[in-house]
Amino acid sequence: MDRRQFIKTTGAGALTAAAVAAGCAPRRDDNKSGNTPSGMPYRVNPNNGDRVSLLGYGCMRWPMIKDASGADIIDQNVVDELVEHAMANGVNYYDTSPAYLQGQSERAAGLALKRYPRDSYYIATKLSNFGNFSPEASLRMYRDSFEQMYTDYFDYYLLHSIGGGGWEQFKRRYLDNGMVDFLKKEKEAGRIRQLGFSFHGNQQAFDDFIAMHDRGEIHWDFVQIQMNYIDWTHADGVRNVNAEYLYKQLDDREIPITIMEPLQGGRLANVPANVATRFKEREPDKSIASWAFRFVGTYPRVLTILSGMTDMAPLKDNLDTFLDFKPLNEEELEFMEEMAVMMKEYPMVNCNDCNYCMPCPWGIDIPGIFRHYNKMITDGTFAQSSEQKEYARLRRAYLVSYDRAIPTVRQAAHCISCGECLSHCPQSIAIPKELNRINRYVEKLKRDTL
Repeated sequence: MDRRQFIKTTGAGALTAAAVAAGCAPRRDDNKSGNTPSGMPYRVNPNNGDRVSLLGYGCMRWPMIKDASGADIIDQNVVDELVEHAMANGVNYYDTSPAYLQGQSERAAGLALKRYPRDSYYIATKLSNFGNFSPEASLRMYRDSFEQMYTDYFDYYLLHSIGGGGWEQFKRRYLDNGMVDFLKKEKEAGRIRQLGFSFHGNQQAFDDFIAMHDRGEIHWDFVQIQMNYIDWTHADGVRNVNAEYLYKQLDDREIPITIMEPLQGGRLANVPANVATRFKEREPDKSIASWAFRFVGTYPRVLTILSGMTDMAPLKDNLDTFLDFKPLNEEELEFMEEMAVMMKEYPMVNCNDCNYCMPCPWGIDIPGIFRHYNKMITDGTFAQSSEQKEYARLRRAYLVSYDRAIPTVRQAAHCISCGECLSHCPQSIAIPKELNRINRYVEKLKRDTL
C-alpha cells in the first residue's frame, strides 16, 4: 500500500482521530508530576497509561568540548541547560545508550535528569552489546546503565539496533547468551517497565522479530523504527525497509512506536535550495525541519519522536513546532511525497552522523567527509561539470572548504577499504565505496577533468 492509498483508506483527518482508538491519544495536559505547561502534546501508551511527550530527546548528539588533555568530553553545563529548558516545556522522554558519544551519553543524561523527581520523566536506554556478546559483558553493560543514570529502573529498555546481521546475529547477541530470558525476568521484577527493540535491517529480519511476538515467545511492548518522509516509501528496500511497511505491521498489532531519524541525521533540516524554496513558499515563517516532524507526528501509533538537539537553537525550533502541533492534512501529505521524490534526485550519502563507524583505525574522518560532501550539495555549491555556470568558482570552493573541514591526513584518499567500519553502520552504508567515490570526485576537481 503506497502513501496515496493509505491516505485514501484511512483519511488524513482520521489519522489524528484514530490516535484515541489506537491508544496513543494526543493530549495537551500536565506531565506525570504536573509541572509542565499545557502546550506539549502527549501520547498515551496503551500498555501502562504513560503520558509521553510527542517530542522526545535523543541523547546521541550532546555537545562536546575538549578537556585539559585534549580528549573529547560532553559539555555537562550545556546539557544541564538543554534538559532544564526541555523539561520546563514538557519534554519528558529521554533516549540514550551505552554506545553513544564514546560511552559518555548515559552519564551526562543521568546527571542532568537526577535534578528532577524520578517520576517526572521517562528513561529509555539500550543493551548495545555490539562487540562482545558474552553473557558476562552483556550483563555488565546492563548493570552499569543503572549506575550511569542514577536510577533503579528503566521505563523503556531496548535491544539495540537489531536486524542488520539478520537472525543469526540476533541469536548470538540475545538468545544464545540468555539475555532475552534475563530481560524478561527483569521486566517481571519491575526493573524494566517496557521492553522493546530498535530496528535497522531488511524486511525478512523485521518479520522474524515480529513473528516472535506473534508466537508469544516475547511480548514487544514497543518498537523503535527509522521513519521520515523519504523512508516512508523510498527506503532502499535492502538495507532499510519502507517505514510504511514497518508502521502498518506494528499498528496492526497495536504496538506503540518510537521514532528515530525523523530528519535523517539532519539532512531533512538542511535540504537543497530548490526543495527549501518549495517549503518556504507554503510556510515562510516555519523551519524546514518542522515539516518533517509534522509528517511523523501525523501518524497516531507514534508514541514519541526523537530529536538529537545539540544546542538551544534546534531545541527551541522543535518546541515551536510541537507546542503548537498541527498534523498534516491529505493535501500536505501528498506534497511531502513530492518533496521526497525531489530529495531522492540528489547524490547524497545517507549518513545520519551517528559516529558508530568511528574511530577509523586509519584515522579517516568518515562522518566529517560525508557531512562536508552532503552540505555542498544542499547549499547548491556542488561542482557538477566543467560546462556548469560558475564552475571554476564552485570547483575552487569545494577544494578549499574540503581542506579546511577535513585535515589532509584524515581525508578519503587514505581509505584502504579494510571494511572495519561496515559492520558498525546502522544504515548499512557501503562506507569504503562511498569514500572512494568522493575521493575520485575530489581528484577530478584537482585535475580539472570533471
